[in-house]
Amino acid sequence: MQLRLEALDGHLAKGLAPLYVITSDEHLLALEAADKIRGKARAQGFSERDVLTVERSFKWGELLAANQEMSLFGDKKLIELRIPGGKPGKDGSAALQSYAKDLNPDNLTMITLPKLDWQTAKSSWVAALQQAAVYVEIPNVERAQLPGWIGMRLAAQHQSADRQSLDFIADRVEGNLLAAHQEIQKLGLLYEPGKLSYEQVMDAVLNVARYDVFKLSEAMLAGDPARLVRMLEGLKGEGEALPLVLWAVSEEIRTLLKLKAGMAQGRPLGALLKDYRIWGPRERMMEPALRRIALPTLEAALQQAAQVDKMVKGLRAKQFAGDAWDAMLQLALRVAS
Repeated sequence: MQLRLEALDGHLAKGLAPLYVITSDEHLLALEAADKIRGKARAQGFSERDVLTVERSFKWGELLAANQEMSLFGDKKLIELRIPGGKPGKDGSAALQSYAKDLNPDNLTMITLPKLDWQTAKSSWVAALQQAAVYVEIPNVERAQLPGWIGMRLAAQHQSADRQSLDFIADRVEGNLLAAHQEIQKLGLLYEPGKLSYEQVMDAVLNVARYDVFKLSEAMLAGDPARLVRMLEGLKGEGEALPLVLWAVSEEIRTLLKLKAGMAQGRPLGALLKDYRIWGPRERMMEPALRRIALPTLEAALQQAAQVDKMVKGLRAKQFAGDAWDAMLQLALRVAS
């Protein structure tokens, strides 16, 4: 059974299922969901807990043994299986399918996974778990959703803030949901319930953003120069490798050119996005980006990327002033503006 995160509390209020699967790259939200299940399990007498982590030396017989073993004290048992890599392999696939078909009624099992890629999500072991388990797939909180998410978290501790303040927090914690949670809790400790002023928020919130080179292309596609500049400065400050940044931006430019070419041949955008395996937030951004960015701009940007590559390699590129990071900024702004 597929279950949305927002419906988990209501589900647990009615009782526990024998098997839960939590899949997400949002570690904070996955941890909170797992804690809710653990809390309900403790309240219903699951006092023993086995934690198994699938690593290179892991033997899948350990899972089957944990499911068959009687509790030392005759208590009900919670079995937690953690698969941090998200790919159990051939033996694991067979073991999980067998496990899902033969659940021990005396045990409660919780399996945690990262967000699964498209191919893995279609595998037989995932289908078996989805059929047998309460399957909680938690999506990422994207940048556009982050101010609203922060606002809801503030409301839960009886505080509120205006949009400027929410955007300020979001800018400082981008890509780091756990840090956002900590900053929200800090605001709850520092200030009384009620509406927070922008000055209070600015004084309290630290700059704890973690910049992701692959999120940089989102700012570029969205036509958000301010965010793009902030992210590039953050990546430079964190010591990110410039060749990786250039590769990510160049690949996005090439993708846009391929889509433009396909559409010029009369192919529908939806089919092209599927062919190039573009989904999620990027998929939603592509159509407005393609309308906004002209073909000559993309062609010039690709030529400019080649010049930046020469600068990164220590070769001269006379048309750019400053260092390679400055040239990288000029390139990204050309597409984002």
